[in-house]
Amino acid sequence: MKLARHVMTLDGERMHYSVVGQGEPLVLVHGLSGSWRWWLRNVPTLAQHYRVYLVDLPGFGSMRHLSKKFDLLRCAAWLDMWMRELGLEEVRVVGHSMGGYICMELAALRPEKVKHLVLVDSIGIPFGPMVSQLEAMAMRSIYRTTPAFWPYMAYDYLRAGRAMVRRAAKQIIALDAASVISSVAVPTLLVWGDQDDLVPLSLGQRLHANLTGSRLLILEGSNHFSMFDQPQVFNSALLAFFQGQEIGDFYQGQSGDISLL
Repeated sequence: MKLARHVMTLDGERMHYSVVGQGEPLVLVHGLSGSWRWWLRNVPTLAQHYRVYLVDLPGFGSMRHLSKKFDLLRCAAWLDMWMRELGLEEVRVVGHSMGGYICMELAALRPEKVKHLVLVDSIGIPFGPMVSQLEAMAMRSIYRTTPAFWPYMAYDYLRAGRAMVRRAAKQIIALDAASVISSVAVPTLLVWGDQDDLVPLSLGQRLHANLTGSRLLILEGSNHFSMFDQPQVFNSALLAFFQGQEIGDFYQGQSGDISLL
């Protein structure tokens, strides 16, 4: 399948996004310093079942020209505006890290639009580092993930620029997501790497406890980029969850063995 690239005017600015596959809409939202390329190991499988929409957030990837307009607390409204422009009435959304918070806020803002919510190593629970500490934690997490991911990270970081990444990092550190978390009332799956150096599993477990009715799937040996580290397990879990199967609240080992939490 080939990605179809699109450009539209949104809120007076040019917006780029990609689409691939057929079926009900599925929106993938990247994390800090990222782009749609972080989902390259997931798209081929997911696009066999859904019409997959890939967006770059303002300030990142193909949207780097909007760096001065980045506002974490406005990204969900921006995403909702884009969905309305495309006529997307009901979607499944998957957000990684910073993108996870944005998808949570979208689910709280427009619960009638979000059929399923998947949060991948997501921010949401305060973890308190300074920006310089956050950078060091991110570098350690990148170093410990699969080396195949490094070129994507380096390319997207350079495109965004350190100033943009630090601007977004400051907003992440200042984030108070308690009201958003308490407002989420859609079927939710959390996917977490047990070796996450950036947003530790302990925070994922706290987020799970605060998201009513959510499920938690822990991937053994994965770091912060679990969708890239273990794409086969990740893709299978998402498809099963979307189909209404009981996914999560168990521990998925690299061998495929499953243990109940």
